[in-house]
Amino acid sequence: MQTIQELEDKLINPSKRLINDLQHIDGDIMILGVGGKMGPTLAKMAKRAIDAGGLDKRVIGVSRFTSQNVRMDLESSGVETISLDLLDKEQLLTLPETKNIIFMAGYKFGTNGNESFAWAMNTFLPGRVAEKFRNSRIVSFSSGNVYPFTEVSKGGADESTPPAPIGEYAQSCLGRERIFEYFARLYGIKMLHFRLNYAIDLRYGVLLEIARHVFEEKPIDLTTGHVNVIWQGDANEMAIRSLNLVDLPPSVLNVTGPETISVRWLAEQFGQRFGKAPIFINDENEKALLSNASKAHKLLGYPKVTLSQMIEWVSNWVEIGGSTIDKPTNFQEREGAF
Repeated sequence: MQTIQELEDKLINPSKRLINDLQHIDGDIMILGVGGKMGPTLAKMAKRAIDAGGLDKRVIGVSRFTSQNVRMDLESSGVETISLDLLDKEQLLTLPETKNIIFMAGYKFGTNGNESFAWAMNTFLPGRVAEKFRNSRIVSFSSGNVYPFTEVSKGGADESTPPAPIGEYAQSCLGRERIFEYFARLYGIKMLHFRLNYAIDLRYGVLLEIARHVFEEKPIDLTTGHVNVIWQGDANEMAIRSLNLVDLPPSVLNVTGPETISVRWLAEQFGQRFGKAPIFINDENEKALLSNASKAHKLLGYPKVTLSQMIEWVSNWVEIGGSTIDKPTNFQEREGAF
């Protein structure tokens, strides 16, 4: 892939699994917080799958749309858009009743120093959304950050692992789940908590950060020595298909790739491609923030894009100087400060 357009086409290309699953999901789809890193491609993938299946469904994206280019791009792809502030109760109540809600609104980067806003977005807003869409099914994006650090040899936390969030961002993510669950039980709403850890495309993500450090000959801190990743297109597809998996009480689904990946090994793979020796500092801690997504793989199948393919694509993207999104994952963070 050499251009943003080629990347976008790869990200939004729906699988037959998605096209088939959408036939069993009645009603339109509304994406709240569509303007973030993943929302635009998720919305466009849903629309493309609906068209491919010959289905009569609308895809509606809701955001403040601080970037009008994002809004115009969505509308040119057939996604309907609504611009409003979700935290404004009167504006929220104007949204049309929609059978399927994918909740992507949230706040992470910049939480330190702006904790009150993070809690408002991540816990207060879900309550209002649940009240408004009490007759809908809801897939709510959450995070693997709700789990404790686990021993690398154990393969990561699964859905039965008790949450133990570190720091206010992770705590507010668990708060989002708890508030949604409260209203789910109150109103009988079927939901799913989509615990993602970590999605990537070529413009951002763990692989890009490691690759750039190798390419630019910057030291790589190995303290957090193991990670999980999943291609953004696969994560988006799983989120849409999860509308078929909502339940009451809300179900929980870990979403990531199947591998527990060594950061050292990743850096060495990029080093071989760039002809540069990675520079390492510190040693690997025996624990890391890792998720076991075997339940998702059983229910939804393995991701289409393999780790080796992601490494190849990211390597090429770095070498050609492809554009990037300045939103680092901070996957090395061990104190929960984002």
